[in-house]
Amino acid sequence: MAVLNEEQEMLRDMARDWATNESPVSEFRKVRSAGEPQAYSADAYAKIAEMGWAGIVIPEAYGGSDFGFMSAGLVVEELGKTLTASPLVATTIAASAIILGGSDEQKAKWLPRLASGETVATLAVDEGAHHDPSAIETNVLAGKLTGKKAFVHEAHGADLFVVAATDGLYLVEKGDGVALTTRKLTDQRSHADVVFDNASAEKLDDGSDSLLEDVVARAQVLTAAEMLGMAQAVFDTTLDYLKQRVQFNQVLATFQALQHRMADLFADLAQMRSAVEAGLQAVDGGYGVARAAVVAKAEANRVLHVISNQGIQLHGGIGMTDEYDVGFYLKRARVLEASWGSSSYLRGRFAKLSSY
Repeated sequence: MAVLNEEQEMLRDMARDWATNESPVSEFRKVRSAGEPQAYSADAYAKIAEMGWAGIVIPEAYGGSDFGFMSAGLVVEELGKTLTASPLVATTIAASAIILGGSDEQKAKWLPRLASGETVATLAVDEGAHHDPSAIETNVLAGKLTGKKAFVHEAHGADLFVVAATDGLYLVEKGDGVALTTRKLTDQRSHADVVFDNASAEKLDDGSDSLLEDVVARAQVLTAAEMLGMAQAVFDTTLDYLKQRVQFNQVLATFQALQHRMADLFADLAQMRSAVEAGLQAVDGGYGVARAAVVAKAEANRVLHVISNQGIQLHGGIGMTDEYDVGFYLKRARVLEASWGSSSYLRGRFAKLSSY
């Protein structure tokens, strides 16, 4: 487990208290029932921004706190535990793209708005059913961007898109030339196919050829942090259930076979935490980011898949009912496992990075 400083501990505890008391899973149920395309509570996100969480990775000069990705990951993990529906992860990823590649004018225009919660942003990279940054056909001609992006997270609430094109990343505001088609996924969150038709675009340029790779790495790590929170919540919920449920006149937790199964999950969870925290630290340290991000996301995919499956299994038939929250975690897990790289993609990516 990472060693946190006093400020990070306070931030984590604040996020945990707010998520537990103000944004439990029952709040996600309300969002789901409302059926709004943006699939999050604007009031809840306003509170998140008011507490400064939208600006954790943004420099102080632009209204943020510049606490780094480890701090951002701590907050995202706590929100993941309660399935808090918000565009925090998407906006933080987009903000990091602007921090890395934006001009002084672009930073001054957008970062204060992102930090305050006034503007919601998201990253649009993939054009097919699977994550593949090498298969991009979106192009820009004379400042006008044309192309289609698939399964864009938080697209309905986004005011700004960071879009991957054949020659780099571009900023595109929602408006003329931007059309959304809702994609209904099992997690009941905001996803859309976005068509850009001669939309006005401004290029992000950090002077390197690795900007997209660097931004995707940050997306992988922050998504893994959310998955870590979900895995921890499923483990804790399942353990509590086993300690209370009586079968054959015995508490389920007394069965040795189930004890062994939970012990295996506990070990997996510890390994997942180590990988995710290493990824967050790598981003803040600026060394070995690509490899650490791939390992973090791959391990998050593996462990959350196992824990979400076992959570359902150990709850028995009632685990599949809507009355129990554990099924929501499995559904969200399947969507996040496919985001920014499936396990097979990440293994191939790691092999390629290791061959350099």
